[in-house]
Amino acid sequence: MKPGGQVASAMVACRRWGLRARYVGKVGDDAAGKFQREEMAREDVEAHWIKARESRSQSAFILVDEKSTERTVLWNRDPRIALRLKDLRREWIRGARVLLVDGHDTAAATRAARWAREERIPILGDFDNCYPGIEALLEYVDFPITSRDFPERLTGEKDLLQSLPKIFSKFKCHLMAATLGPLGVIAWDGVRFILCPGFRVKAVDTTGAGDIFHGAFLYAMVRGMVLEETLEFCCAAAALNCTAVGARGRIATLREIENLRQRSARSERAFESKALASAARAASLQGPRKVK
Repeated sequence: MKPGGQVASAMVACRRWGLRARYVGKVGDDAAGKFQREEMAREDVEAHWIKARESRSQSAFILVDEKSTERTVLWNRDPRIALRLKDLRREWIRGARVLLVDGHDTAAATRAARWAREERIPILGDFDNCYPGIEALLEYVDFPITSRDFPERLTGEKDLLQSLPKIFSKFKCHLMAATLGPLGVIAWDGVRFILCPGFRVKAVDTTGAGDIFHGAFLYAMVRGMVLEETLEFCCAAAALNCTAVGARGRIATLREIENLRQRSARSERAFESKALASAARAASLQGPRKVK
């Protein structure tokens, strides 16, 4: 058994890199829940747990293809461990530098994001699927960084160079981005597309790469990195995590991440420069940049 979870793994990464990290989650009163609580305590993450009685904690079986290193996740989630509005406490949000939410339990996530907005705390989102209530949550998210497939699921548009500006404009984001697996990440800031190619590593398991990417983005925000540096840092951290088994297989040190950035070969470009420039011009014609 190995620990995981989108936000949980991101918090562990931030803590290992020297930031203070706080996590709010809900588990069952079973061995898996005890394991998650113990892991967060071992990582020195300030965790606020809500325990659902006579319930099973979320668990997953992850099948990894040895050739492609891609994985299939078979997961089971007891509905009784969903975070409810009554589970939240505003003081858990207050004082944060950044809030990270995922696409599960959208009503609770939306309330937390609204509280963060009222406290002028920037909000980062990690989204894979369009669960009910996701659009209401997106109204509060400043930096949605999604899977490659999420923008199409939300907008119906297959072309990322069209779907990213659509989401950006509709929800008035500061930045809209989609991760591209080994090809890195593509982002739209309302004026231009920023493509950051991935780093070439010997990957053995891609589980948790997105989680660590989001943890790295949080770290970069707190440290005040510029956007291009931020995306490169995130890609390097995510790539290194793929070189070992598990969602937290190899949360690399800051020195290891910097070494990879300086020395590793990069992936092929997912988009040519001309295509990015042309798409940026087209997106600009649809309306002025909208800033919160």
